[in-house]
This record gives sequence, C-alpha cells and structure tokens, in this order.
Amino acid sequence: MRELRASGGGLRPLSYAGVRVRPYGEDVLKTAVLVAGAGALTAADLAANARGVREDDWFSWLIFGLVVAGLALWRRWPLASAAVTGAGVATWTLYGHIGELLNLPVMVALYGVAVGGDRRRTLWTGAVASLASGVVAVVSGQEEGRPFPSPVMEMIWPLVPLLLGEVVRGRRELTAYYAERARRAEREREREAVRRVREERVRMARELHDIVAHTVSAMTVQAGVALDALERRPELARTALRQVRASGREAARELRATVRVLREDESGPGAQAPAPGVGEIRELVERISGERLRVALRLPNGEGAPPVVGLAAYRIVQEALTNVVKHSRAGEAAVSVEERDGRLVVEVADAGPARGARDTGGFGLVGMRERAAAVGGSVEYGPVAGGGFRVRALLPVEGEPA
Repeated sequence: MRELRASGGGLRPLSYAGVRVRPYGEDVLKTAVLVAGAGALTAADLAANARGVREDDWFSWLIFGLVVAGLALWRRWPLASAAVTGAGVATWTLYGHIGELLNLPVMVALYGVAVGGDRRRTLWTGAVASLASGVVAVVSGQEEGRPFPSPVMEMIWPLVPLLLGEVVRGRRELTAYYAERARRAEREREREAVRRVREERVRMARELHDIVAHTVSAMTVQAGVALDALERRPELARTALRQVRASGREAARELRATVRVLREDESGPGAQAPAPGVGEIRELVERISGERLRVALRLPNGEGAPPVVGLAAYRIVQEALTNVVKHSRAGEAAVSVEERDGRLVVEVADAGPARGARDTGGFGLVGMRERAAAVGGSVEYGPVAGGGFRVRALLPVEGEPA
C-alpha cells in the first residue's frame, strides 16, 4: 500500500511495504506536461505584441528558453527554478514586455517551493519575491509612457502561489500524520492483543497444572495404597480405588469446564461454568484424606468470599496438599481457612518429615504466589520448627482485586 510520510522538510518519498520508492517516471511525465502547458500559454502571451508594449525579438525568445529550462527544475530544485524563472520574468518586464500570462512560470515555481518545503522557507521566499517584484514594478514605471500595474499589486501576486502551496502541503502532512497515527494505534492494538493472549496462556497453564498435578498425585498415592492392601486388607484397597475413581471424575469435570471456557466465547455456556471456591475445599480435603494421609479441616467461616478470592484459596489449598503428598512422609496435615479482619487466611501445614529437599522453585509454589498476587494477596511458605512445612496465604476479601 502506498504511504505518505511527513518530515521537517515536507513529505518523504512514497514507500511500499517499507521499501522507499521514488516514482521518477511519473514525476517526469507530470513535469513535462506542466512545462509544455505553461510554456505554450507564456509563448502565446509573449507573441501577442499588444499596443504600447515592446514587440518580441530574438532576445525575448532567448529569455523564454531560459525561463522554460528553469521551469523544468521546479520539482527537483524548486528554489533554483524560482530564481531562474523570476529573473527571466523581471528581465521581460524591464525589457518592456507586459502580459497577464508572463508571470505563469514563476508562479508554478513558487508553488513548488511552498509545497515541497517548510513554512520558514516559504516565508523567506515570499518576502524576497514580493520585494523583488515591487522593485521591478517601480523601476519599470519610471519610464515615461509605459503602462504598468500598481507596485502594490505586483508585490501581492507572488504570495498567491506560495499560499496555495502551503495549503496543499499542510493538508498532505495532516493526512500523513493521521495515517501514521492510525498505524501506531493498530500496532498498539496488536501488541495489547499479544499481551492478553500471553497472559491468558499463562493463566490456563496454571489452571491445568493445578488440576492435573493435584489429581495425578492423589491418584498415585491412593493407587499405591490400594496395591499394598489388595491382598491383606481388601476393604481398604476398595476404598482407595473408589477415591481414585472420584478423583479422576473430578479432574475430568474440571478439565471439561476449562475446555469449554477455551472453546466458547464470553456469551457461551462455557463462560458460565462454576469455578471451585471456599465451599468446595471440604470436598477436596475429603477426597485426598485417607489411610495414607489424614487431613484435618478447620473452616469456621470464609465461604462468603468473592468468587475470584474463593478460587484462589481453593487452588492454594489444592497445590499445598499436592506438595504434602509428593514431598512429605507426614501421615497428618491440617487445613485452616478463616476470614479475619477483612482477609481470608489460608493455612496448610504438615508435620513432616520430608521425603527429600523441598523444591521451592517448582511451578506449584510459583503458581500459589501468582494466584495470591492476582487478588492482591500474598503467600508465605517454609519449614516450621520441629519438622514439617507450612503454607500461609493472606487474601483480601474487600475492595477490588489487584
């Protein structure tokens, strides 16, 4: 697509897909047509030989040739063209030629000065051209018997093409400015869209990690319990397998809800799928609690927290219990969710000992920090005195999420 770009010296060359291109053939053709037309009209006026003015001769046509040659330069070197054509018209006037169309070449050149330059150059050119035209008018009018227009009028006419060129250049630069601003706005929209897509990908990755990591860890532990107790304690094995089935169904339900959110727009049914919250923490604890790990829950209040805060609390508890299963040999853990002083305090602790060195740089702990920060809260975690590990999150339940 062809583009016009504004610069301090006027309009830059046209460009196609970022490649600078100057349409030389187009410029040459337009210049040739303009020079031919203006030259024909000027020649007709020069050869008219009206009464009271000097008749044309070889010197007049010599000046005409110089004027036409200067006019041919008006696109590439407008100042030089204005100087040559202006000198030729002044020579005609002082030589005794008077005509309405003799000023046409210098008017075209002055228009080129304004349309291809800047305002300061136009002002200086206008001052010089107006002063020179007035001086030539005064000098020519001193000769007796020579009809000549008023010097004041002669000082005004050079300003007309300059003013026209300023208007045209200003309109082009304004159009180029709006076009560039539209392109910048489009680039900003594209960057914003890319940023939103990146954030959504991170959010969905965190959501899938919380669902899959917790469920697979819980199912692995329960499957191990069932395998160990299959022959000696079949009832315990059946209970563990039922928990495996329940965990798989819950994971499938959450994954289906997540996929619906991805496939449906905001007005579709997938966007309305309920997200787990504080009320579902009890079911989460019951699902993971068993012979291998007994989990005690304290939930005196907090079920009235906003949905976004409730979801963050649920995922933090889910990830913390997953870490207990994966990294701790503890047989007991405690979960506490309580609203105090306008904040939801979430604590998950186990008594240890650890299976090995805790991995504090994994995605689980990072995900907990991100979820807490998304609602304006914070997470603290680390070993406790006497063994074990504790995760403590403070989530505000009042005001706008961060």
